[in-house]
Amino acid sequence: MNIILFEEHELGSSLPRRDERTIHLLKVLHKKTGDSFDAGVLGGKRGTGFIAKINLDGSILYSLDLDEEPPPRLPLRVAVGFPRPIQLRRLLRDLSNLGLEAVDLVGTELGEKSYRDTKLLSDGGARAALIEGAVQSRDTGVPALSVYPSLEEWLSERPWDNQADRRSAGARRIGLGPLLIAADNVRPGGSIARLSLMRRSAVLAIGPERGWSDGERAHLEGAGFLRLSLGERALRTETACVAAAALALEKIGELG
Repeated sequence: MNIILFEEHELGSSLPRRDERTIHLLKVLHKKTGDSFDAGVLGGKRGTGFIAKINLDGSILYSLDLDEEPPPRLPLRVAVGFPRPIQLRRLLRDLSNLGLEAVDLVGTELGEKSYRDTKLLSDGGARAALIEGAVQSRDTGVPALSVYPSLEEWLSERPWDNQADRRSAGARRIGLGPLLIAADNVRPGGSIARLSLMRRSAVLAIGPERGWSDGERAHLEGAGFLRLSLGERALRTETACVAAAALALEKIGELG
């Protein structure tokens, strides 16, 4: 853990002995009473935590001094056709680690329908994966996570038009909408890697394992998406998402 995150409702109470954060502080970092550690509140500020006391039952009393704003969310929204549940956990963790603004899970025509029934969305597993990614990057925020039954409904709702504008001044151009990219290796109109640098936000759509249907390609093009290739290799869904997200962030000038 690169930062110990607390929920708002936990503040003022001790960390239980069996909590993974307690185990990390005492067993991995070998912290003692009086020692400090990097800390933050989920959705809030970050700074320094202090171990006030290690109780006889193994729980930890702590205090927090949080005066630092977390890094800003990056102006990239990623939509992905439902992957296998075991892939989904890793995917959410890695996309959260990148600091993206939002992740949308989308039902697709060629995607496996049973993947949509994953318990990760109801048992807290998806949220835990997002938090794990934030902890790795020393962040206190996580991407907004939404679910859409079909690509057509996602395109119709256009959530990128409704989201609050949290973009940095350097990434914003008045009057320009987001760069819309659909990763597609079947008859693409170009390559993501060869796009010219554009300083604005972006929306990235990644298909399921079997890719987009011809009908979905037509819907994407009708909505203004550029169908661009990630190369000749067939990539795993999570690999394609991370690779395409990194390329998109570079194209909108968010990687420095």
